[in-house]
Amino acid sequence: MAMLASLWLPILLSAVAVFVASSLIHMLFKWHNRDYRKLPNEDAVRAAINAGQPAPGLYVLPYYLDGKECSTEEAQARFREGPVGKLTLRRPGAMSIGPMLLQWFLLNLAVAFVSACMAVGSMTGHHAAHTAGLATLLAYGAGAVSEAIWMGKPWAATLKDLLDALIYAVVTACVFMWLWP
Repeated sequence: MAMLASLWLPILLSAVAVFVASSLIHMLFKWHNRDYRKLPNEDAVRAAINAGQPAPGLYVLPYYLDGKECSTEEAQARFREGPVGKLTLRRPGAMSIGPMLLQWFLLNLAVAFVSACMAVGSMTGHHAAHTAGLATLLAYGAGAVSEAIWMGKPWAATLKDLLDALIYAVVTACVFMWLWP
């Protein structure tokens, strides 16, 4: 526990470093901008969604929760006709980036803390940095691959997410190497 307490500075600084790196990726380099496309009939799609007055949440189409339902000819026809997808809806209103940035930073802190917990048994700064970096890579990268497999996220976008995760891992490893007690 004393060792973990001595890691407060690398935990905090690696969270800040990942936050800065992600800010540069998304605001300066903007390499994720091409991952999102505009629907050619966006206004018609928005009108159709608004007509149903759905609550914020996750939606799939076609909607079937039971494997038996999915195997019916009607369901198979709907899948063939398309569209097949997942839709995430938020509450209407102006987007407020502040709460999302705070949640992102808190996630960065949590990942840095778990990485420190995993590295705490290391005898050398090099081994600690390696362990923390791998834990960080797994934390930020695994979800992207899962989304590609199960949600249909394009693999090109997933590879960019994995590059982000690698950058976050290297940044974290460098901070842990530098500040390892």
